[in-house]
Amino acid sequence: MKAVVILAVALAFSPAAIAGSPAAKGVTTVPGMPPVPDPANLYSETAAGKLNAEVAKDLPRVYVPHIQSSNVYVIDPATFTVVGKFNAGLNPQHVVPSWDLRTLWVANNAENTNKGSVMPIDPRTGKVGKAIPVDDPYNMYFSPDGKSAIVVAEAMKRLDFRDPATMKLQYSIDVPQCAGINHADFSIDGRYAIFTCEFSGTVAKIDMVERKVLGYTQVIQPGRPTTIVKGPDGRDEVICKTWKGMPQDIRASPDGKLFYVADMMADGVHVVDLDTFRQVGFIETGKGTHGLYPSRDGKKLYVANRGSNKIHGPPKGKGGVSVIDFATQKVVANWPIPGGGSPDMGNVSADGKWLWLSGRYDNVVYVFDTATGEVKSIPVGKEPHGLTVWPQPGRYSLGHTGNLR
Repeated sequence: MKAVVILAVALAFSPAAIAGSPAAKGVTTVPGMPPVPDPANLYSETAAGKLNAEVAKDLPRVYVPHIQSSNVYVIDPATFTVVGKFNAGLNPQHVVPSWDLRTLWVANNAENTNKGSVMPIDPRTGKVGKAIPVDDPYNMYFSPDGKSAIVVAEAMKRLDFRDPATMKLQYSIDVPQCAGINHADFSIDGRYAIFTCEFSGTVAKIDMVERKVLGYTQVIQPGRPTTIVKGPDGRDEVICKTWKGMPQDIRASPDGKLFYVADMMADGVHVVDLDTFRQVGFIETGKGTHGLYPSRDGKKLYVANRGSNKIHGPPKGKGGVSVIDFATQKVVANWPIPGGGSPDMGNVSADGKWLWLSGRYDNVVYVFDTATGEVKSIPVGKEPHGLTVWPQPGRYSLGHTGNLR
């Protein structure tokens, strides 16, 4: 499929412009954040072959949380078989590597209750620790300096900053106009975070240093009627009153200038400029666009298309994976699932040869060969979601299912 251009009157851009200008010679990071070795590729330290020596000693496993059956299946990636499972808290959504890479946290969302928790897994042994109660942990991230775990309290429209070891509350940031706050990524210098607002059709920009919300931008599908209004900060904003997207996962471009936003209603990926905080492009991918995962060489973006525009979709949908080339902003491959499916969340193996994704509506895990696009399925529990593959290369984790740098 080809890249689609937003209405020029509102969001003029060219493919060359959004590809990014040459990177600066260096990046000044926020205090405490590790340096950026390659300003042109913030994924440079997550390449195959750059596995941390301590992490390399960890047990090779894939941890699969199940929203409905409230347990976690454990898969041996060498044999592609389930080798264990354990009970989690209520409605586990994601398995999240800690900033220091020494703990995997199961985020037990406990939908519509006050019994949320995060449960530690020791990646060296696979043993599970005692769950720690926290409010509404749909997802979890870590501040780039490693000083805070950021529990994404989706139903409460709030980001809770907690001690990354004890989970004791440090402070909170309310994000009142972000209904369904759930996924995030960070600027290359660690100053800003962009969070997606699933039920508002917007993305929110957070100043991590000043601890405040800077603003919101609506993401718009091409062809929708738009109008220009004055936003709450006084600037002109392009909005669509007749349609609302459903933004999901989000990832930064290798040079950190752009953010790619998966949209389950728009069936594609929005491109948002970090500095201007405006949408500058859109790339059509497939039905129910949901998860985003950079390749190990930082040149491609794997896009999981869930096969349905509904939160609770049917099995055997028109799901598959699209591959976007970062340099050209174009889809260079499409990998359908024979017979249909619902690829959702996951990550890439340490060597980059396999893309592991949960099959949300089909109760399976998909394993895509990144060289050929061929796929195999592994039966698991009920409604698998944010699985993580471990170990992964990188120096530290920003959270989710393994956003390492």
